Amino acid sequence: MPISTRPLLHLCFCLCLGLIAAAQAVAAPGTYALTVYGEAPKYPADFKHFDFVNPAAPKGGSLSRASMEIGQFNYILPYLDQGTGVAQVDQWLYSPLAFRSLDEPYTVYGLIAQTMERDPNGLWVRFHLNPAARFADDTPITADDVAFTYNTLMSKGSLSFRMLYGDVKEVLVENPQQILFTFKTNQNRTLALDLASMRILPQHWWQTRNFANGGGFEAPLGSGPYSVAQVVPGRSITFARNPNWWAKDLPVSKGLYNFDRLTVNFYIDIDVTRELLKAAAFDYNREFSATGFTIGYESPALSDGRLQRAVLAKHKPGAAQGFAFNLQNPFFQDRRVRQAISLLWDFEWTNKQMMRNFYVRLQSYFPKSTMAATELPDARELEILEPLRGQVPEEVFTQVYQAPKTDGSGNIRDKQLQALALLKQAGWTPKDNKLVNAQGEQLSFTFLDGQGGFDRMLLPFMRNLAQIGIKMELRKIDAAQYINRFNSRDYDMIAAQFPRSGQPIVSPGREMYDMYGSRSATQPGSSNSMVLRDPAVDLLLDGLVQANSRDEMVHYARALDRVLLWGYYMIPNYYSIGTPTVYQNRFGRPAKEPLYDEGLDSWWEVSKTAQPAAPSTQEGQ
Repeated sequence: MPISTRPLLHLCFCLCLGLIAAAQAVAAPGTYALTVYGEAPKYPADFKHFDFVNPAAPKGGSLSRASMEIGQFNYILPYLDQGTGVAQVDQWLYSPLAFRSLDEPYTVYGLIAQTMERDPNGLWVRFHLNPAARFADDTPITADDVAFTYNTLMSKGSLSFRMLYGDVKEVLVENPQQILFTFKTNQNRTLALDLASMRILPQHWWQTRNFANGGGFEAPLGSGPYSVAQVVPGRSITFARNPNWWAKDLPVSKGLYNFDRLTVNFYIDIDVTRELLKAAAFDYNREFSATGFTIGYESPALSDGRLQRAVLAKHKPGAAQGFAFNLQNPFFQDRRVRQAISLLWDFEWTNKQMMRNFYVRLQSYFPKSTMAATELPDARELEILEPLRGQVPEEVFTQVYQAPKTDGSGNIRDKQLQALALLKQAGWTPKDNKLVNAQGEQLSFTFLDGQGGFDRMLLPFMRNLAQIGIKMELRKIDAAQYINRFNSRDYDMIAAQFPRSGQPIVSPGREMYDMYGSRSATQPGSSNSMVLRDPAVDLLLDGLVQANSRDEMVHYARALDRVLLWGYYMIPNYYSIGTPTVYQNRFGRPAKEPLYDEGLDSWWEVSKTAQPAAPSTQEGQ
């Protein structure tokens, strides 16, 4: 009897092992969400949809919008440094491993990655892919595609990817549904989430095409809710919703991507863009001009409500922007010179006369955020800053930065006298109505404009400078020349955003090196338009990226904010109270707006044409 039962017992044992292995394969280990510092995510594991969507929103219809870029696009992909791509490809054509929540600072919920594992010591992250994940041609999304995407972005993509993923040590495909990223250190707290946010490219499609030239104008194969339906090179691109998208019923997708067709139009002239919107040639425009927003759409359509103006995302933090000094210019290497020139841009007069008092003066590199240094440094900040005493301006320790303020009359003689005093200390003296140095060189520089529209703002600034002997020349060039000159740092001063995308930093990580780190100063494609190389800034960036808690990160961010502000590396511009938008009154919107986004992907069509007073643009009203 024992002899005859042994094979049966062995068979049962093997079957049990097989069932256990199968169960493990189905229920992969890990978590459904990741947060930066291990705090609990807002949404539980069994959540049905995000709060900022209407899960019952109808599918169908269309939305056509203007691009946020002026000019034409050179190719479709938005992942390169040369030329202009189509930004919406990133969100509509390709799915990420995990979806970044729009109402939390930085939390990601699994999408292509069914579950995620993160090393308790912060040295690796593992993604378990959803077996149902497919590209639009029904090819399964595998770990090989993830590895291919990473390697391609790092070798051929924008410099920002090499900055973002620079702490990755090794990528290991463990099986078709499982991939492991190991890290060089455990000090980059956002790296696991940054990798989780990566949009996945199809290896079998791209390996026979030229990624480095953006794939040209051929419609790429995607993995997201939309496919590219039509391309008019340089002018427009239309996306069609994929009704068979594998992820359409996941909680992270419910209530999103409701339109059957989405079109992005690229226009060369912003005034023409406004006229076309008034004529209902398209549906939605993100407006960047206060004058344009307040009076540029006056029309019967606006009067009767067919055209709507709204300031969306009022609680969304702002992005830093200003007139950036190129610190490679010898004239700008003296902080006193930068401070003096900063005194002579009259924001109050500009805001009143040209922007209808629509904007708020920028007082921080993290506007509308808890990371803004709006009070004197507390004990923890002083502890961070003390080792840098003597390397950073003394005001960092004793004063809260305030941008120069005028009475708005246009008379800034007091500011000009302050500037002259600073410039005298720096070795600049008046001679023949010019400010000259010991070598007899006039203090002069060129403002490079590749966007257009700055003339009205800069000509009064130019006049204020000229009145005390400083020469500023305004030079306009086309977009292609501007990109080349930007990448080679061939300018004295430009209008810059940090980061270049204009998207605010709500949970800063390694991308901060791209904007302010010494290593990115002269790297083509980086956002370090000031060409800033400052060891003190580098140390603060290290502390910010390596912080173990959000509170610690905020303290480092505020310390960094003070050092950047008091360094006078740019002339701070302004920010809006929200996102000015103008759109046709034919859409529904969820009752609750996301905290960190305008939420356009949660809208839906209510009417084929714009309606004078109805339909309501808000759910439930």
